[in-house]
Amino acid sequence: MGRRVRAFMAGAATVAMLAGCGGLQGQSSAGTDKADKSDSVSASDARKKLAKLTVKGRAPKTGFDRDKFGPAWSDVDHNGCDTRNDILKRDLDDEKFKAGTHDCIVLSGTLHDPYSGKTINFKRGQDTSTAVQIDHVIPLSDAWQKGAQQWSADKRKEFANDPLNLMAVDGPLNGQKSDSDAATWLPPRKAYRCTYISRQIDVKTKYGVWVTSAEKDAMETVLESC
Repeated sequence: MGRRVRAFMAGAATVAMLAGCGGLQGQSSAGTDKADKSDSVSASDARKKLAKLTVKGRAPKTGFDRDKFGPAWSDVDHNGCDTRNDILKRDLDDEKFKAGTHDCIVLSGTLHDPYSGKTINFKRGQDTSTAVQIDHVIPLSDAWQKGAQQWSADKRKEFANDPLNLMAVDGPLNGQKSDSDAATWLPPRKAYRCTYISRQIDVKTKYGVWVTSAEKDAMETVLESC
């Protein structure tokens, strides 16, 4: 089992259970039946959490600024590494680190991108680093319009650096997603959508971020197929 999968399973039990939903294609019938049972239970849990989220209209984006969520990639867990490198270290395989950084600065590695299914070779550099980007599963500006305006600075900083809300993904797809919610953007790899939506729901549940009616409908549609 790769580092990315191990960390993912350790970080969010519900999401980990749904991860099988993204990998059912091509398995034996016995393996599929076993996974389907777990996925059904997890999807049911996600639907229950979704039903408890507040449904409201999107607030104006007025006043949003990335700095309102603290400095980008702060070392919030005080382990000596910034959050971006923590996530790269968690999500990449075969990482190589810059000497003398106590394995904090990732120079290269391999990403098995959950959004596209592609394998991407990451290489740190001015012209190459953007091939792999760190996505906020719930975008900061989207959260701003659904409750974060009222949060304390400390809570916004925690949200922006929470590993549950962060994933290393294909850079161009992250740019395509931008600050979209589930009503306007889903991963093109359909096999991953159950996990993606479940993780969004977990983040919103943890921080009390509300959903719009269109967003909730989109989430329910995805969960129906899990």
